[in-house]
Amino acid sequence: MKNSICIAVLLLSSLVNGQTFETLKDKENLTKQEGFFDFWYSEKEDKIYLLVDKLDQEFIYVHSLTSGLGSNDIGLDRGQLGGTAIVKFQRAGNKLLLMQPNQDYRANTENELERRSVEQAFAKSVLFGFEIEDESENAFLIDFTPFLMQDAHGISKRLKQQKQGTYKLDKSKSALAMPRTKAFPRNTEFEALLTFSGDAEGRNIRSVAPDASNLTVIQHHSFVKLPDDGYKTREFDTRSGANFITYQDYATPIYEPLTKRFIKRHRLEKKNPEAKISEAKEPIVYYLDSETPEPIRFALLEGARWWNLAFEAIGYKNAFQVKVLPANADPMDLRYNMIQWVHRSTRGWSYGASVSDPRTGEILKGHVSLGSLRIRQDFMIAQALMNRPFETSDDNYEPMLEMALARIRQLSAHEVGHTLGFAHNFAASTNADASVMDYPHPKLKFKDNKIDFSEAYDTTIGEWDKVTVAYSYGDSGQNQTESDYLNSILKKAQDDGLQFISDSDARPLGGAHAYAHLWDNGASASEELIRVLKLRKTAISNFSEDNIKTGESYSVLEDVFVPLYFFHRYQTEATVKLIGGLDYNYATKGSELKRVETISKSDQKKALDAALKTLGAETLAIPERILDLFPPRAFGYSRSRESFKSNMGVSFDALGAAATASDMTLGLMLHPERANRLIQQKSLDKSNLGLGEVLEELVKNTFSRTHNSDYLTQVQNSINFNVLKHVMNLSASNESIPQVKAFANKTLRDLRNNFDKSNSPIAKEILYRIDQFMEDPEEFKVIPSPSIPDGSPIGSFQCLNE
Repeated sequence: MKNSICIAVLLLSSLVNGQTFETLKDKENLTKQEGFFDFWYSEKEDKIYLLVDKLDQEFIYVHSLTSGLGSNDIGLDRGQLGGTAIVKFQRAGNKLLLMQPNQDYRANTENELERRSVEQAFAKSVLFGFEIEDESENAFLIDFTPFLMQDAHGISKRLKQQKQGTYKLDKSKSALAMPRTKAFPRNTEFEALLTFSGDAEGRNIRSVAPDASNLTVIQHHSFVKLPDDGYKTREFDTRSGANFITYQDYATPIYEPLTKRFIKRHRLEKKNPEAKISEAKEPIVYYLDSETPEPIRFALLEGARWWNLAFEAIGYKNAFQVKVLPANADPMDLRYNMIQWVHRSTRGWSYGASVSDPRTGEILKGHVSLGSLRIRQDFMIAQALMNRPFETSDDNYEPMLEMALARIRQLSAHEVGHTLGFAHNFAASTNADASVMDYPHPKLKFKDNKIDFSEAYDTTIGEWDKVTVAYSYGDSGQNQTESDYLNSILKKAQDDGLQFISDSDARPLGGAHAYAHLWDNGASASEELIRVLKLRKTAISNFSEDNIKTGESYSVLEDVFVPLYFFHRYQTEATVKLIGGLDYNYATKGSELKRVETISKSDQKKALDAALKTLGAETLAIPERILDLFPPRAFGYSRSRESFKSNMGVSFDALGAAATASDMTLGLMLHPERANRLIQQKSLDKSNLGLGEVLEELVKNTFSRTHNSDYLTQVQNSINFNVLKHVMNLSASNESIPQVKAFANKTLRDLRNNFDKSNSPIAKEILYRIDQFMEDPEEFKVIPSPSIPDGSPIGSFQCLNE
C-alpha cells in the first residue's frame, strides 16, 4: 500500500496541465515548486529539472551573490547584484537556447520589417544551451543544473583581475543550495554553492579565506516576470539629478535624436489622482536586514525614512516606508527592496544598486549594501577629535557613538537615494547642504573654546532632494502637460539657487568644477580650510594618551591619531580645485543656467594662499610631545593600510608623515590638467591667475621658508623635496602641454641658481637631482613618498555608488 502511494505521488508530481513527462516517472525523491517557472528537484541526482512553458516570452534574469568573500578590495560581497538582462527561451532543434536580445539598439515601431532589420544588424547573446529532456504540447523539460553550476557572476575573472590568483570552478566541491531555491508567482529563485579552486597569489584573498586554495560562495539566480505595460517612462533631463537608461532607437525620424534617455524610478501612482494628498496604489517599501544590530538598526531605519518627507511634499501619504525584513523573507528575493548590513575584513564603499527593467528604466528592486566597519571608523574619527575622552572613565563612549550613529543615518538616506534613482550632487555642500546625495564631512565648530560635535551631520534630507523626488515621482495633474510640469520644477530649483553637479566634475583629480567636491563643507572652500586647520590644531594640542582606554596599546593610539592628522585632506582637495577652476552647470538651451565661467583671480589666489598653509612645517610637524606617545609598533599590532607608513623600520616616521601629507596637496596643486587650464585661462584674460604665479608662490612658501628648530627644518626639507619631485613630474608628464613644461623647467632652473652657491648637503642634493633630471628628463623616475593611509570613504566601509 505504501509503495502504491509513493508511485501515485511521483506520477502527480510529473503532471503539467494534464500532461505527463515520462522523464520524471522514474525519478526518486522528487520535490516540486510551482511559480513563475515550475521546477522539480531530485535530491538523489542533485539536479533541478525546469519546466519551460513560456517559449519566446521575454523575462528578466539577474545573477547575484548570497554569500561573498568579505574583502572590499576584491569586491565580491554578500548581497552583491550582478547583471540584469532581458532573456527568453527559444527552440533550436533538440535544444532550448536562453537568448539575450540586444536592448541597446532598437526600433520602436509597429513596422515588423523595420524592427527585424535592427535586430539583425546587431549581435545577440546566447547565454546557455539546454538539451530538451522531454516535451509535451509546447511545454519542455530541461536539466537546469549545468546553468546554475557555472560562474555566471564572473568570480574567477574578478579574482584574476585583482591579482589574487587563477581559480577555476571545481564542480566536485559544488552543489545546488536548496534552502533559498524557491518559486513564487512573479519570480523563481535558484541558488548554488560554488567552490573555486586554485593557487592564491594575493594577500587579500589569503586574509579572508580559511583555505585560500578553495573559495566557496553561494550564487543566486532570479527569473522575474516582466512588469505589465502600466508603467509610464519619463524623459531624462541633464539638470534633474536622476539616473537614466539609454538606447538607440533607429525608428526615430532623422530630425530627432537617435539616442533615447529615460530616468530610472520605481512605479508610483496615487489611489486618487485628483486628490491633493493621496495614498499610493502600491507604496515603495524598503526592508532593513533583520541581522542588523541595535543601535545601528534604529539609526538606519530613521535615516532611510527621511525620504518620505519628499514624497509627502509632492502629495503622497505614507508612500515611502521602511520596515524590518520579516523572518521568513529572503533578502535576495526581487520582491523586496533591501537595506543590507554587510561585513568585510577592510573598510570600503557602501553602494546603492538596483534591478531595473532594461526596456523602460522601471526599478523593480532597490538593494543597498552598507558595511559594518563604517561605524567603527566614524567612532574612531570622533575619538581622535575629542578632548581626552577616556581621562576619567573608559566607559565614556556615548559622545563618539552618537556622532557615528548620526553619520550612519545620513549614509542610509544617501544609499537609498541611489536606489530610488538619484545621482550624486556634489555641489550640495557649498549650497547650504542641499542634498544627502553629497558626501558629508563632519561639521564641527568651536563652542566655549572646545570642539562641538552636536551638529556634525544632517538630520534630514535637503531641498535638492525634494527637487529630485518631485522630478522623478511627481504628477503633473490634469491642467498641465508633463513637460511643463517638469520644467517648472527645474526652473524653481534654479530660481532658488540650487545647483546640481555630479561625479566626474567633482573628483579631485580630473574634475574642474570649483564648487563641487567630495567630503567638504562650507560655501567658501578656502575659508573652510582655514577653519578646519584651526580646528585640527586645537584637537592635536588636546591629543593625549587619554584618547584610548586603559590597557590599550600605544600602537592603537598611533592609529587613532591618523584621521586627526589628515583631518584637512578633503577640504584641501576642495580648496585646490578652485585653482584653475570653473563654475558651470549642465545647461540646456532656454534654461537660463550659467554655462561656464572662470573663477576670479581673487578667489583663486585666496584658495592658493589657504592651500599653501598645508605645506608649512608648522602645520605638518607632529608635536614632539605627541611623538613621545608613539613607540615602535607593539607585538601583535603591525601596521595596516590605515596606519602611518614608515621609512624607519618599526619606529614612527615623523618626517614621512609630513612628506605624505604634503605629497597629497602637491599632487592636486600641480596636476597636469590643472596646470594646462591655468595656461589657457591666463591666455584668455591676463588678469587671471597663471601657472607662473602659482609656481612662484609655491617656491616662496616652501624653499624660501626658514625655521629656528632643527626638527621643523627637516620637516620642511621633506616637504621641499616633494615640491621638487612634483615640479619634475609636471615637466615630464605626457599630459602636460609644452607651455606647462616650459614653466616647470624655468622653476627648476631658478631653483638651481638659488642653491648653486650653497655648500649644505641638502642644497647639493637638490642640485644633483635637478642636474640629473635636466640631463635626461625621459629617464626621470619618481622617488615615492609613503602612501597616505586609506581615508575615503571617510566613514569606513562603494558608492560603487556612495
